[in-house]
Amino acid sequence: MSTSTYIVKGMTCGHCVSSVKEEVGEVPGVTGVEVDLDSGRVEVSGAALDDAAIRAAIEEAGYQVA
Repeated sequence: MSTSTYIVKGMTCGHCVSSVKEEVGEVPGVTGVEVDLDSGRVEVSGAALDDAAIRAAIEEAGYQVA
């Protein structure tokens, strides 16, 4: 299992966190998503993580990866 960390811009509330968790959680191979609203830090864990797919999922949720 591996872990990747992203800094996400634009999240301002709990709903934002839920949206990111939901979208990223649907990416194949992802087994866990932890989001820190204050820092914008998103930690994704899983097997054979697809960086491009995770970034696309964050953008699909309406946010930008720094």
